[in-house]
Amino acid sequence: MNYQQQMQLKRWLNKPFITYALVAIEVLVFVIGWLLPSLNLVYSGGMSRYAIIEFHQYWRFVTPMFLHFNLEHIVFNMIVLYFLGRQIEMLFGHGRFLAIFFFSGLLGNVFSFAFNNPNVLSAGVSTANMGLFGAFLVFGYHFRNNPAVSVMMRNFILLVFLNLISGLFINVDFYGHLGGLLGGALTAAIIALPKNRGNFSIHLRIISGVIFIFLCIICVLVALKSSGLLV
Repeated sequence: MNYQQQMQLKRWLNKPFITYALVAIEVLVFVIGWLLPSLNLVYSGGMSRYAIIEFHQYWRFVTPMFLHFNLEHIVFNMIVLYFLGRQIEMLFGHGRFLAIFFFSGLLGNVFSFAFNNPNVLSAGVSTANMGLFGAFLVFGYHFRNNPAVSVMMRNFILLVFLNLISGLFINVDFYGHLGGLLGGALTAAIIALPKNRGNFSIHLRIISGVIFIFLCIICVLVALKSSGLLV
């Protein structure tokens, strides 16, 4: 590989290519489901406590973040993922961003599993998107003395608040959004920024990891108790 090719590769690696890849995967899955409606992807992979408890379909803790109900649903979520994802990926790096995305979606789906009605079917990348908001809030806290970051953080706090409140009154998975927000904040606190910029405390990172595991366990126990599998 010559010098010019090395520079081109370096420029590409500096771009938020994980965000681009995730958007492409989300859109591809939606198009496949639209072209082949007989697959009924949302029904087969959406979050459903009943399906997990009765049929042991554990993939539903992950697959909902790649499924959407309709065109309006995916367009809105892709706009958020594209614009916010690029910022978070540039701040935290590719691997850390992917971890934030995955564990936010995971905890969001675990919250849905625990607290939603057993017959509710939910899906969408909004659980992971809320995690990106949570990650930025953690970033903003560590750089709160930066005026530009402080202004952005206040705006994001307002957006998160409005998003959560709206979920109480419209057909939105409130618990999935809440779990995703917490998942993103906790994951961001655990993995920290590259080279630990912002001086993320090791104690905070350990405590965040313990809280994440604790929430997962509690949610599973709540779901099992609600399903009559625990006394």
